Amino acid sequence: MDTFLDRILDTKSEEIQHLYQQDDLLTKPVQHSTKPSLYESFKRDDQLSIIAEIKRASPSKGDINIGIEPPEQAQLYEDAGASAISVLTDKPYFKGSIDDLVDVQHNVNVPVLCKDFILDPIQLKRAKQAGASVVLLIAAALSPERLNDLYEQATALGLEVLLEVHNEAELDIALSIGATIIGINNRDLMTFNVDLSVTESLIDRIQDPDKVIISESGFRTKDDAERVAKAGADGILVGESFMKTDDVEGALSQLRVPTTRRGSS
Repeated sequence: MDTFLDRILDTKSEEIQHLYQQDDLLTKPVQHSTKPSLYESFKRDDQLSIIAEIKRASPSKGDINIGIEPPEQAQLYEDAGASAISVLTDKPYFKGSIDDLVDVQHNVNVPVLCKDFILDPIQLKRAKQAGASVVLLIAAALSPERLNDLYEQATALGLEVLLEVHNEAELDIALSIGATIIGINNRDLMTFNVDLSVTESLIDRIQDPDKVIISESGFRTKDDAERVAKAGADGILVGESFMKTDDVEGALSQLRVPTTRRGSS
């Protein structure tokens, strides 16, 4: 059966072909990021760190906030205490663009995540050229071999990697690769259903306290944040609820709950 993810990846493959026709992507040197390390800043934080996301739309929700100005929204996020900004750069399904990321990274001093469906090294180079300091790699979208290859190429470019998993098999792959920042997505990419228990069940399998664990999707209330913090998450990624609220500071501050460090007594 054709799923959301299947359709997105088919479209993404066509986009990659067009990227290889852009001479500037092939020849322009990448810039060194001046943003702080997401890993280091999340490890130092004694509260749940928040990646606040700029997301105009999604395949499951449709339009969320089409009229948003990404630089202004990113500044609101940073001023409210966000530890990092995620920018959805996929256009067909999320109505974002790489230009959104360029604009955002010029306007904030926290790490900026390029959130897209990355299948090819040229997307890594484009993200780096645009000013991303972190990229998303999705285990469900890649073979283990391709995932490992892209992980190594991303780190060679000076990019941090948020490696996203959804189940035990994908988590085992992430751990075998040596991922230092692991995202546990509570949203099933096949059905788009959300369940916070995904984080609770998978985080128990991560024994290394030096990993940074980000719980993704499904956060609206303080109880939601406390639930994954208690499980041992270092941070959360939040998009839709922040994009819909008129009170970004209030919505964000209620999710900044104390963390429970894995491996602590």
